[in-house]
Amino acid sequence: MKFSDRLRHFWHVVSNVRPVIWILSYVGLVPVFAFIYWLLPDGQFRIPDNAPTDFGSWLYYSIVTITTLGFGDYTPAHGWAQCVTAVEVMCGLLLLGFFLNAVGSMKSEIDVASEREKQRRLHEASEHDKLKKMVPVILHQLNLFISSSDALIKLSPKGGEEGRVAAEELLHTASRTSLMLDSMQSRIDLSLWPGILEDSFAFVAACQMFDIRLPKDNEAEPSPTLIRFVKETDKLAHNLETALTEAVAAHADNI
Repeated sequence: MKFSDRLRHFWHVVSNVRPVIWILSYVGLVPVFAFIYWLLPDGQFRIPDNAPTDFGSWLYYSIVTITTLGFGDYTPAHGWAQCVTAVEVMCGLLLLGFFLNAVGSMKSEIDVASEREKQRRLHEASEHDKLKKMVPVILHQLNLFISSSDALIKLSPKGGEEGRVAAEELLHTASRTSLMLDSMQSRIDLSLWPGILEDSFAFVAACQMFDIRLPKDNEAEPSPTLIRFVKETDKLAHNLETALTEAVAAHADNI
């Protein structure tokens, strides 16, 4: 891996660390360096006359150092004190920089999430409007199909010419309903309404896959295949009618 790639990966990892981690690390360094200063001989520092050299004093010096305030009352005078002080200053600056970078990265994430949510809401509103415009026509066609299927079920035991006419009407309305549902699937994002998507897909698939034939003149009643098809699609049509009505009503309530 190239150095630039390693650096990019490192910066990506650093940017994904939460800001609270960096600020806690920044604050946590204060007592750590204060303890190191407390262990160093007092001769390593220039200390004001009669100034205390307990842990609290070095805690104060550590705060002044890591924040780069540098009041000048306690100052490093020799090698080890100067080295530790420089390290604390550099650590403080790095952690503060990482903290600010993490804040910027978090803000970018929030902005992206907010924009995505905005786009999602706009998409849902647009698809609701499309569905609302198509629902009356779809419901009308579903009602025609349901009426045709009810008529065929009632006439199926009788057979004859009336049963044949009812079967022809049913197949005609089934074909038109299937085309309308297929058109709705292609024009509207029905993933927003899983129930409608599943039932409409099942209805179209039933129309395309079942072996449907009209009763012949010498047959007493429609074929069992046609009766099974009617019962299956009639249930789907009722489910679709309910789901479409509820979807439009829910959209109206949200508005």
